[in-house]
Amino acid sequence: MAEILSQQEIDQLLDNIKSGQEQKNEEQSDKEKEAVLFDFRLPNRISKHQLRIIRSICDNFGESFTSFLVTKLQTAVNINVASIDQIYYSEYVLSVSNPACLYTFNIKNTDIKGILELNNDLAFLFVDKLLGGNGLTTKQVKVITPIEQRVLQVIVDRIMYDLKKSWQIIDDLEFEIEKFEPDIDFAQITSQSESVLLISFELIMGDQSYMMNVCFATFAFDAILAKMTTQKLSSIKSTKYFGVTSREVLTKHLAQTAVPISVEFGTTKLTVKEIMELEVGDIIKLKNKVHEEHKIRTGNRLLFLGRAGVLNNHKAIKITEKVFEKKL
Repeated sequence: MAEILSQQEIDQLLDNIKSGQEQKNEEQSDKEKEAVLFDFRLPNRISKHQLRIIRSICDNFGESFTSFLVTKLQTAVNINVASIDQIYYSEYVLSVSNPACLYTFNIKNTDIKGILELNNDLAFLFVDKLLGGNGLTTKQVKVITPIEQRVLQVIVDRIMYDLKKSWQIIDDLEFEIEKFEPDIDFAQITSQSESVLLISFELIMGDQSYMMNVCFATFAFDAILAKMTTQKLSSIKSTKYFGVTSREVLTKHLAQTAVPISVEFGTTKLTVKEIMELEVGDIIKLKNKVHEEHKIRTGNRLLFLGRAGVLNNHKAIKITEKVFEKKL
């Protein structure tokens, strides 16, 4: 409830209005306001509408790259767009660790250059997993060796491919890796005072979180920005399917994996002398009976039992029983 003014306070307000004191106070407060200088060098060269389109493109990239990592590393991976910022290149340089894992790239037939930055721990995790490790090993020295660079090339090439695929909605852009650099001072893509577009991705593997950055120099970005229209935005469809778990993604990929299958028609035992004396036309007597079912395996795991036959003039095996859990 508003406070009720006393008669004395009301009289004082009326006296101030009559004397013009209130008006003078307002004029005095206006004079005390200071003008704020506008900095025309602000890095905000990309509009909010264009940033929304870029975020949609990055979401599509994240989904495509996630599918690749799940298949390649055989582990659950989730990639989110953490932030999209317009900053000065000098600010980005100060945020990069030393030594770092940096790959400079360019877009063919344009002046656009960029930097792909992988968190060092993320780079070592990729190397460990690609070489058959469990991803839990740590490395004291944070320098990426030439051998590790060769292993990481598989990941980096895929990132360039997925960037090309996700940006195709705007234009047919060809992303090409130039070189690897461990020091940001030797990976300069623009002047320190120019603005850059910094896209940060968060990669979640298990209970660990890692960062991956893609930095574009925006001084030559105008031609691409001009193509970002409302029609382009409406045609961008995110490939993200909500409610799909990592288990379902892995199951889908495993269901499409080719597995070698072998059929065992029978077994027997021979001495070394008998094997050495075998000749063309000799018959080997098996222990199995004619009416017995044959074993169908993958590796050393017994999967099914079946009977041999012919189907469409091809040799075939008809499955009669499932025995997934049995082993030799």
